[in-house]
Amino acid sequence: MRDPKSVSSLRELDRTKRRAWSGARGAERETDRAPATKARESWHVLGIIAEFVEAAERLANIRPAVSIFGSARLPRESAEYALAEQIGRRLSDSGFAVISGGGPGIMEAANKGAFAGKSPSVGLNIELPHEQSDNEYQDISLRFRHFFSRKVAFVKYAAAYVVMPGGFGTMDELSEALTLIQTGKTPSMPIVLVGAAFWTGLIDWMRSQMLTRALIAPGDIERMVICDTAEEVVDAIFGFYANRALTPTASERELMLYL
Repeated sequence: MRDPKSVSSLRELDRTKRRAWSGARGAERETDRAPATKARESWHVLGIIAEFVEAAERLANIRPAVSIFGSARLPRESAEYALAEQIGRRLSDSGFAVISGGGPGIMEAANKGAFAGKSPSVGLNIELPHEQSDNEYQDISLRFRHFFSRKVAFVKYAAAYVVMPGGFGTMDELSEALTLIQTGKTPSMPIVLVGAAFWTGLIDWMRSQMLTRALIAPGDIERMVICDTAEEVVDAIFGFYANRALTPTASERELMLYL
């Protein structure tokens, strides 16, 4: 019969050897993988830079522009699709290029309306496994692999945001726009929420939860205006800049050169 102490010592020796072997193999794998990993990361960064450069070259002359967000899932027969098309057309005829995500649903409707109008219709398309397919109503079409560079393009060239009903992606774009303006990282500009029935509950929740607990300032809520018609959307955008023209900041004076 084997001595239990001997067995325990052998097992501990085995564990020690296994740990040493595993550490050596791990270091070897890391050494082997390091150049390949760095190369992949470098190409990833270069890919993002390339998307920035292409966006800058192709969108430099579209200002003033309005970015329109909304669901890819709303069908062509929906009332929201028809309204987004009307908004896109009115903005285009009023001198604004219209920027959308370039896909179906609200994005297609906004591009379709702008495509029929006087100003450029722009699509910032993204490669996704589901939902995203480029719509045909684009004067300028860019294709992105990275959400990061696409988000920058939505913000950089916009003089206003129009937010139609949508899901998580739309909420993400709205929150990002509010945060950038709140923190002064981008000039103050109108954020128009389209559809009182859809948005009023969210605004009420912001007031009752965020505002009452001082998580946001009263002015943060006032950054958003709710509209129900295409005419109201265009009037809200022009009205914002008419009021700001009285006491514009330096960044706003630069923006108004395009308006």
